[in-house]
Amino acid sequence: QQTIKMFYGVGLVLVLVVLVIAYRGYRVKKRDNEIISQQKAVVEEQKHIVEEKNKEILDSINYAKKLQEAILPPLEQINENFKENFVYYKPKDIVAGDFYWLHVLNNETLIAAADCTGHGVPGAMVSVVCSNALNRSVVEFGKTIPGEILDKSRELVLETFSRSGADVKDGMDISLLSVKKSNGDSVTVQWSGANNPLWYISSGELQEITANKQPIGKVDNPKPFVTHKFELKRGDMLFLITDGYADQFGGTNGKKYKYKQLKELLVSMHS
Repeated sequence: QQTIKMFYGVGLVLVLVVLVIAYRGYRVKKRDNEIISQQKAVVEEQKHIVEEKNKEILDSINYAKKLQEAILPPLEQINENFKENFVYYKPKDIVAGDFYWLHVLNNETLIAAADCTGHGVPGAMVSVVCSNALNRSVVEFGKTIPGEILDKSRELVLETFSRSGADVKDGMDISLLSVKKSNGDSVTVQWSGANNPLWYISSGELQEITANKQPIGKVDNPKPFVTHKFELKRGDMLFLITDGYADQFGGTNGKKYKYKQLKELLVSMHS
């Protein structure tokens, strides 16, 4: 009987120990579940906050896109002045540092393709400053010769950025063309460029006029922009470009497209 009592006692102790361990395990698991639930709630809340912020940022950028598009000339206006044309404009980040520009005078049309410092929102903000400088150079200061327009635009861009007191080196590269309408088969063209060249195809061959190797912006030893003047005949094609297309990565090896292939593409489709 004493032995049986001892076994019962030991068994009861073991059962109590097991119950204590199980209860403690239950408490720990319950606490862990509560912590996990709290963490999940925090993560969900943070995720919701991030989604809301992303939506706000995206909405702001999309609205900025509408504002940036307001400074671009309508395609209808380009079509009125250049019967055969195309514009390839595809911002990488909704808004762009690149923009195109048009201004029509009495018997002359000014058109440009420009590439501002930076991408996305910063580039778009610089593009507004630079587009405004082009408009002021022509409308307010009466400049009509491409080189003089670029000289004045550089002055206005530097003036705008100098107001902050910071050392801002932003600006743009640009290819600016002036086309005078003519009743004959030839057309008088004036052109000036800041880093970006002018390409034109005549008699099936691509010709290139190089730009001044300086941007519209802060630069050491600035020089006046050169205006090139020449005649084109009916059927010749002009191309104003930025580096955006040639700098794209792609293909099976993920390499840059580059200017050589772009030239070959334009020659193949120019007619």
